[in-house]
Amino acid sequence: MNARILIADDTPASLSLLSNLLEPLGHEILAVSDGRSAINLVHRAKPDLVLLDVMMPGNDGFSVCRALKADPETADIPVIFITSRQETGDIVRGFRLGAVDYILKPFHAEEVVTRVTTHLKLSRVTRELRQRNTELEEEIFRRQEAEQARDKAAARLTKIAADEAKRWGVGGFVGSSAHLKRMLDDIRKLHQFGKTSVLITGESGTGKELVARAIHHQSPRATGPFIPVNCVAIPGELAESLFFGHMKGAFTGATSDRKGFLELADGGTLFLDEIGDMPSTLQGKLLRVLEDGEVTPVGSNKPRQVDVRVVSATNADLPDKMAAGDFRQDLFFRLARFTVETPPLRERREDIPLLSAHFLDVFATEMGMAAPSVLPEALEVLRSYPFPGNIRELKNVMERALILSGGKPVSAHHLQLFQSHTPPAQTTVRATVSTEPLPLNLDAAEQELIQRALETTGGNVAEAARLLGVNRSRIYRRFPQEKP
Repeated sequence: MNARILIADDTPASLSLLSNLLEPLGHEILAVSDGRSAINLVHRAKPDLVLLDVMMPGNDGFSVCRALKADPETADIPVIFITSRQETGDIVRGFRLGAVDYILKPFHAEEVVTRVTTHLKLSRVTRELRQRNTELEEEIFRRQEAEQARDKAAARLTKIAADEAKRWGVGGFVGSSAHLKRMLDDIRKLHQFGKTSVLITGESGTGKELVARAIHHQSPRATGPFIPVNCVAIPGELAESLFFGHMKGAFTGATSDRKGFLELADGGTLFLDEIGDMPSTLQGKLLRVLEDGEVTPVGSNKPRQVDVRVVSATNADLPDKMAAGDFRQDLFFRLARFTVETPPLRERREDIPLLSAHFLDVFATEMGMAAPSVLPEALEVLRSYPFPGNIRELKNVMERALILSGGKPVSAHHLQLFQSHTPPAQTTVRATVSTEPLPLNLDAAEQELIQRALETTGGNVAEAARLLGVNRSRIYRRFPQEKP
């Protein structure tokens, strides 16, 4: 270990002897013969260690050591006194001033080398530990800041979600279409089943979280907490801590015990949005909790009992994800004990006038004005638009329309629609078995159309779903016997 060593001694023989002992070890030697020069050179050269004679002209060794230890730039440089004086008082005084060791004259070569080498190693280790502690403190501070930011963000998201549910009215559903009624019937069936896990499927923007809230608030768990979690936003390295909690000291930055989402939802509902994007490492652990009803925080070996109902949602095709190995089949069956499908807005166009008026009323109330009407020409534009963003997109369109109209009746030119979006391809299913016209009843027509698609594809549900432009779950719901 090569180092820079400053020797301050007014005796040329001592300087020569010490230099001859230490230079062959690969150390760089700086030599001075008085205290003032020693102080100046230490500040310029920043040596790794100082060998300091007690008795020198001008500033003696004690005053030099005091000056070095008083300056933050040189305070950490180890100082070893060298002296022929063996008085206990001098030795104690040297240690009190901050020296790390004493070497008595006449020198013993082996002793000098051993002490110098030892203190150079100790100094290096001390610097490394100090640097590591600084890095750990910074990491802890960053983690604490991240936790505080996460808590604030979670509180904001919870408030936003609650405000949205309130904004959409009690129950939160507006419309009278057959598809909406069917979905509401499914939700009502869950009224007395407060433990059954539910999977909500549907495209983005169709109100899956609102459905989850309705399931929660009409269940026996209504007085318990509703904890929404977006699985897309969960970093993999924090997933286990976020879901199961952690104990103080479980990892760097764990400054206190913290409950996870599952414990926070105890007695209520945990809503897992975009469940298809849950990290694969977490899926098996979540399944174990759902089966056993026990949570073990990170850093603990004592499981805690939890009573949680899980409602999950996805806009992905989970059977496809399972086939690709991205989603566990056993977790799917545990989560999908009952399914609710949220229909896209293009399948409930008759609800667009009611929804448009509802959103205008909500936003007008917020802005302190009377809700305007929607002119027939504007309604016709809205009915003909495919709304790839579904209800969420209609809501945004009506908010902009209210601002542009200034509270006057909304006409077609107030509607800013994203024309770059094109409606889903309408694939005509050519019946190979039946050429009968479709029934005029919408429900019966859907049943017949799915049947023809299955006949066309030879019973291939995935291909039939692709032809019809719907999820597989839509077909399984109509034809349960087709489930794999």
